[in-house]
Amino acid sequence: MPGSKKDLISEYVLQSSTRPDEYLEFIGPQGVERLNTLALPLEGKGWANVNSSPMGGGVAEMLKGILPLARGLGIDAHWHVLQSGAESSSVTQKIRNLLQGMEQDISMEEIFRAYVGSIDKQTRETFITSDLVVVHDPQPAAMVMNGVIYGNVLWHCPLDTSEPDMTLWRFLLPYINHCAGAIFARPEFVRPGVQIPVYQIMPGIDPLCEKNRLRTRAEALDALAPLLGEHGIDPERPILAAIARFDPHKNQASVLRAFCRMRDEVRLDPAPQLLFLGNTFPDDLEGEQVLAQLRELADGDPDIHFLVNVQNNDAVVGSLMSVARGVVHTATRAGFGLTVTEALWQRTPVIGANRGGIRSQVIDGRTGFLVEPEDPEAIAKAMARLLQDDNVCSGMGEAAHEHVRRELLLPHTVGKYLELMRYYASVDRKAPDFRLSDLTYSEVLHAMRPRPPFFPDA
Repeated sequence: MPGSKKDLISEYVLQSSTRPDEYLEFIGPQGVERLNTLALPLEGKGWANVNSSPMGGGVAEMLKGILPLARGLGIDAHWHVLQSGAESSSVTQKIRNLLQGMEQDISMEEIFRAYVGSIDKQTRETFITSDLVVVHDPQPAAMVMNGVIYGNVLWHCPLDTSEPDMTLWRFLLPYINHCAGAIFARPEFVRPGVQIPVYQIMPGIDPLCEKNRLRTRAEALDALAPLLGEHGIDPERPILAAIARFDPHKNQASVLRAFCRMRDEVRLDPAPQLLFLGNTFPDDLEGEQVLAQLRELADGDPDIHFLVNVQNNDAVVGSLMSVARGVVHTATRAGFGLTVTEALWQRTPVIGANRGGIRSQVIDGRTGFLVEPEDPEAIAKAMARLLQDDNVCSGMGEAAHEHVRRELLLPHTVGKYLELMRYYASVDRKAPDFRLSDLTYSEVLHAMRPRPPFFPDA
């Protein structure tokens, strides 16, 4: 990535492109044909994406697959990253927490100096123009008012904003409503005051990437062998995995307590193991604190292991998901939860929180179990069912894989963005059928059009 200074916008450069027919085995000939048909009148048109990080989050994960496929379809796709220094990173983390309903102290000085002020400095030499510009995340939302982005600008919210701090939500509304549309993963994430067209697009995972490659059990165990050996993990004993960055919203403490409860109440032979796998990031003090609290709670339990910042992360994550008896993801807030999608794709049932985007993926009793995230007893019961019943596991695994194949792969997500490009470029006059609001793009244009001065009758 060019540019190493903090507080800049730089372009994340991906040299590769992916032909749509490379997804043939996953989406079939009709799926490939549909992508080509949607993209045909858009050849050469621009699609810019702006987000806040080139790594570590679901948006970055998706963009690494979206851009190559878009370019393989003839779209001039680009990805711009708003880099942040330590102060603005701390404030934007507070903003994310507040939007997801967590109580957090934040001052007006932080909002206007470290958020609005830093964005103003970062964008002074920025010029982004494209037929479609998708601004992901709350962090770069204020860019839309700075006169540095030209084109049809849509704001994509990847967070669970079903219960946000309403003061902060109202603060962001002028930026959101300055866009030509907004994208959410679920209808309940759209809060009052949004006065632009709203669309529902669920994220999708890339089956071509290393993490989502389908492996035999022998291949997966071979990839995991050095790590399991280092930590004294027995691959012949059942494994439950909790895979996520260490974060208060991920609720890993409830998973740990539920595991201990289940193990005490249900005597299983061989005894199960619980593996926490996640990464820590520079300046992420919250993550370090959560990890330290989990280690203290585990108190050296030999059946509980912490795998942090592992090498060959994608291969390890995909392999662990493949061999695990179940993946437990009981986040208290989840804009979507791509970890859940990835596990389901590997034919591994998921014990998921009955929250946010997880509910779009875990079909209770079919692809996994939905539980209340702060109910260790319910989580423990779901763990016991997965560990005790082989038929439950295998049946759920096949249903999970098929659910992702039909609904939650990257080509499906790209197809919906192509529909938006066609609509905003006036190739299609009818709005996409995944629009959530009755408001149309033409009504927004009319509302934004300068009105003549008002002269009262003499």
